[in-house]
Amino acid sequence: MKLVCSKTLLVEGLNIVSKAVATRPSMPILECCLLTADEDGNLKLMANDMEMVIQTGNIESEVAQAGSVALDLKVFSDIIRRMPGSHVEISADEKYLTVLKSGKSEFKILGMNPDEYPALPDVMKNQSYKIPAADLRNMIRQTVFSVSQDNTRPVLCGQLIEIGGDVVKIIAVDGFRIAMREGVLENEGQMDTKVIVPGKAMSEISKILPTDGDAVVTFYVTDKHILFDLGNCIVVSRLLEGEFVNYDNMFTNETSTLITAVRTDFMESIDRATLISKDSKKSPVKLKVADSSIAISSNTEMGASYEEITVMQDGIDLEIAFNPRYLVDVMKVLESEKITISFTSSLSPCIIRVEGSEDYKYLVLPLRLRG
Repeated sequence: MKLVCSKTLLVEGLNIVSKAVATRPSMPILECCLLTADEDGNLKLMANDMEMVIQTGNIESEVAQAGSVALDLKVFSDIIRRMPGSHVEISADEKYLTVLKSGKSEFKILGMNPDEYPALPDVMKNQSYKIPAADLRNMIRQTVFSVSQDNTRPVLCGQLIEIGGDVVKIIAVDGFRIAMREGVLENEGQMDTKVIVPGKAMSEISKILPTDGDAVVTFYVTDKHILFDLGNCIVVSRLLEGEFVNYDNMFTNETSTLITAVRTDFMESIDRATLISKDSKKSPVKLKVADSSIAISSNTEMGASYEEITVMQDGIDLEIAFNPRYLVDVMKVLESEKITISFTSSLSPCIIRVEGSEDYKYLVLPLRLRG
């Protein structure tokens, strides 16, 4: 293999595929990225951690000799970033000794046999779903923080993608809270489906989605995999097996107390209440809703805090306590300045929505008040 390509484009490609390189690889070759150059003057990069695969689109190159080689991604990436010129020459011989040249700088690194590299999973493209990239990014961003980190419940370590007609929902549950975001597909008449995608894959996809305002993402689903065509790259993730939580029944319409609040005021008050706590799980914040205000207080071994914010209140007065992090997490990802919070009792979950919209729902379990 022998080619010359832009250093800038190569670094951009390496940034993308680096998200799919195994941190604790079961095989040494999984620490590598696969470089493949074809006779049409294109270079592709691919990384595979056996859970997720990322392959770049074509990186325009001057290809003197087509071929492929697997290179340790960290070593390769570190070298390319520090090379002095604007273009890089890459050549690999039959023993995978790879020479990298740029300006007057030259490196030699030993690559691995590309035939040993795991292939890109074959995903049939019979059924396609299309959604604006900006919508998908927001849907993931506003839910992925609720994915469970408990590996004893693997299904909850993923996000449910549920499609019915032209409506797509993304849901995350960690046992203490549920985040649900709804969007609209650009193409109608597609098959209804439900799949569970690992949270790590969803998080990485949100980071590399194209930022072009008109960009559209196409994805395809099979029994074992989901493929996202992001335009600048392809991401294939395995699916998680199992039955997801029946989340819909948990979003009750019963309400005894409904408040409307300014999101930033509420978030900043909760955040300040955590300043006197080392462990939010052991030091909940208490909310007392009364007389169109919320009194937010916290008592810990370090001290106490108290403040009030003005809200619109409909319904009875109420006292309830929460892990403050669960409240701050959702406030950070919402964009509307007005939110509604509905309560049924001091021991029942509350439901947070954007005012005037059902596109986003967030349910969080309370903590039992002491005394």
